[in-house]
Formats: sequence, C-alpha cells, structure tokens
Amino acid sequence: MSSNVVLRFDHVVFEYTDNKPILDEASFSVREGSKMTLMGQNGAGKSTLFSLIRGDRKAKDGKVHMADGVTIGSALQSVDRADFDLTIDDYFKRAYEEVPRNVDVAINEAMNAVNLTTPRDRKVGDLSGGQQARLLLAYALVQHPDILLLDEPTNNLDTEGIEHLISFLVMYDKTVLVISHDADFLNCFTEGVLYLDIHTKKVEKYDGDYYTVVEEISKRIEREKKKNAQLEKRIQDRKEKASKFAFKGGKMRKLAKKMKDETAEMEENKVEIRREDQIIFPFKISNQDITGDIVTIDSVKVIRDHEPKMKKVDIVLRQDTRLLISGPNGIGKSTLLRNLVDKTAEGAVIMDEVVVGYYSQDFSTLDFDDTVFDSLEKIKALGVDTQEMRRVAAGFLITGELMGRKVGDLSEGQKGLLSFARLVVMRPGLLVLDEPTNHINFRHIPIIAKALNEYKGTMILISHMPEFVEQIEMQEYLDLGKLK
Repeated sequence: MSSNVVLRFDHVVFEYTDNKPILDEASFSVREGSKMTLMGQNGAGKSTLFSLIRGDRKAKDGKVHMADGVTIGSALQSVDRADFDLTIDDYFKRAYEEVPRNVDVAINEAMNAVNLTTPRDRKVGDLSGGQQARLLLAYALVQHPDILLLDEPTNNLDTEGIEHLISFLVMYDKTVLVISHDADFLNCFTEGVLYLDIHTKKVEKYDGDYYTVVEEISKRIEREKKKNAQLEKRIQDRKEKASKFAFKGGKMRKLAKKMKDETAEMEENKVEIRREDQIIFPFKISNQDITGDIVTIDSVKVIRDHEPKMKKVDIVLRQDTRLLISGPNGIGKSTLLRNLVDKTAEGAVIMDEVVVGYYSQDFSTLDFDDTVFDSLEKIKALGVDTQEMRRVAAGFLITGELMGRKVGDLSEGQKGLLSFARLVVMRPGLLVLDEPTNHINFRHIPIIAKALNEYKGTMILISHMPEFVEQIEMQEYLDLGKLK
C-alpha cells in the first residue's frame, strides 16, 4: 500500500435540512491502494458520504480533497428503475463522456471480471437480482477507477458470486471503499474501518481487520457506558446532599450551591453513547387464519442458456408450511415470486382470499413518493390503529422524525426495516420473501430470523445467506438448478 493520500475530508459539513447535519466537521484520509470498510448505523450517512466523494453532492462547509487526476468508479446498491429499458450495452456506454473505440473490449473484460455471462443486447430490467448486482459492479470496473466505491456489493449475489468478488478485490491494486452488512465478506479483504458515528456526525478511523475493529468499538462502548454509570451515581449522590444542605442556611447553603455547580459539570462530562449497537425490537408477524391449499405450484419456468423452459413440479403449501427456493443467479427465482404475487405465473396460483405480504428485493412494493406514515397506513390490517402502527414502526427504529419523510429519501437499510414493519401491520396469510436480509444490518438478522421462524402462516423464501436460512425451519425445498 502506498503512503500517498488519495482522498481526504477536511472538516466537512453536510446537511439535507438546516441545522440537522449528516456530517459535522468530519475529517479523515485514505491512502492509495488501501481497502476500507465504511461502517455506521442505518441512516448514519454512509451512502451520502459516497455521494460527496463522487461529487454528486457538495459540502456545506469544509472540503473534500482528491489527489490530482484521480478517477472514481461507483457500484450502487441497486439499478435505477428508470434504466430498466436500457440494453446492457447502452447501460455501460453511459459510463463514458465520450465512448472509446475499444468499448466492446472494455465491456467484455468488465463482465468477465464479475462473471456476468449474458447477451449484451438484453434489457437491464430483464436481468435477475444477482445479475443486476454483477452489472452494477462491472459498470464501476469498466471505468478502471483509482477509487472504487462499492455500496452493498454482495446483495443478491449467490455464494459463487461472493467468492468471485472476494478474489477480485483481494487482487485489485487500487483503492477500495466498501459499505456492506456482510461481516464475513468484509473480513476477507478490508484492512481498516471508517466509522460514521450517528450521534456526533464525525468519522473515526480504525486500523485492522473488520472483526478486530468491531470488537474494539464494542469495548469502547462498554467503557463509555461504565463511565456514565459511575458519573450518574456521583451525580445522584451530589443532588441528594445538595438538596439536604440547601435548607440549612449559611455555609451549608453555599456548599449546596457548589455541589449543584459540580453536578452540572458532571452532567456535561457524561459521554453520549454511540448508537451503532442499537438494534430492532423483537417482533411478531401475526397471520391471517386460513385453511386449504394456499399455494399450488404445478410447473415453474427456469432460464437456461438464456432460454426459458417449463419444468414440472408438485408443491402444495398450506398454513404453517414453508418453502425455500434456491438456485444460481439468473435461473428465475425472483421472476417466479414476482409472477406468483402478480398472478401471472404459469402453473402456480395463490388462493383468492389470501392476504399476501411480499418483500421484494428491489422494494418495488413501496411507493417512493409516499410518506413513511402513509406507506404503513394504507396497508394496515383491520384492528391495527394509528397508535399501534407507530409502536410497530418505532420497534424497527422508524421514529417520529422519519414518519413524515418520503420513502424514497430513506436509506436502503431503512427501506428494508420499513418493509418488515409493513408486514407486521398487514398480518398476512402468506409471506413471500425475496432476499429479505439485503441492506439489513447484521445485528438485526437474528431477530428477524426468530420472528419468521415463529410465523404461523405460509411462507416462501429466497435467501443467499445460509446462516440466516439455518435459523428458520423449512418443510419444502425447490432448487431450480436441479430440475430435470
């Protein structure tokens, strides 16, 4: 790794709303060739920091310094829906101000680097979630950037895709900054952490592998809590004595005033506990009580060699039955779920009266123009009043200040938590979950897994995260890659 600084934030201030900064005099530097994790709670401003590096947004104060001639490539979390009608070729060509003559070679090299094998005349919207994830990474690579920004790059990737990405990043000789909630993935190649503290709005820099840094931060939190507990005990003792002395007059009254002043100083010295360890509350998804064949699947469409083929299956799902759908990226898993919910799937049908709770990996069930309040209000079940709805939202860290914001202004992690809150207030008879751990902080995942395992309705699940799936008891399995 070079000793040259390639990127530096110098007392950067950024805010979307007056007097509510996302970053407050944030300062840090990144050396050439380093591989760093950007860490912080959902909503702390990680994606905002990336946008400042790219120049999409400007700091209110301070400066973002870049070494001369440095180029930046960025792999976003998801493909913009407005780009779904573009062909893969056209999507790549937008990376250039002037398309070079050797663009075909550059595109092929980038696609090979991420193992994206599909015709370049396909529309972006026709790609699977995993293929879109690879496309986003390849789009960043085609620019041969000096600084590569990756925002949740493992979302929608299968195990093979994640292993391929790790191998690539280990060998990549330029600077990489990564936002990810996949702890094992991060620990494979990152050598330091930039920690965004959601309370102080500062950026702290730590050296070491991901797990070492997480442990160091946890120990620091415990020290802060211990210091506060000690101060709180002394403050309470001082308050009691000051109150007692205040009524005795003369010198005792002066002593009481001195104690009050000392108490105020100790209050100021209390450390604001960082909230990175804040997790969602345990929750329950109540189910619509319904009997019969809730989902019947006689045949499914799989994609092989870019051609759709129908395959016979025999699956019937009733209440309290769970189906896990697996298979490689691009074989048609997400398309099957989407068509099932839309009632356009050939050979698959949902009973008419069933309330379906659909968690889509691209958040297509959310109206980005809705406020968070309206997004919850419009789908809540009978018997769920506004007070209960707000209580559920708060359990997913969606507090009052977020309820009036537009869904499209939320971070991807907050959209994921909103989607779970919607499932709770909906009380569905069927849960259809397409990669529900994408964008979700790994601290929340055991709580989500427990709630799903206790759900008494019918469930269909796609997930690339084995440690998540292992926590949920499944009765039925459908591997699209193994269908004859």
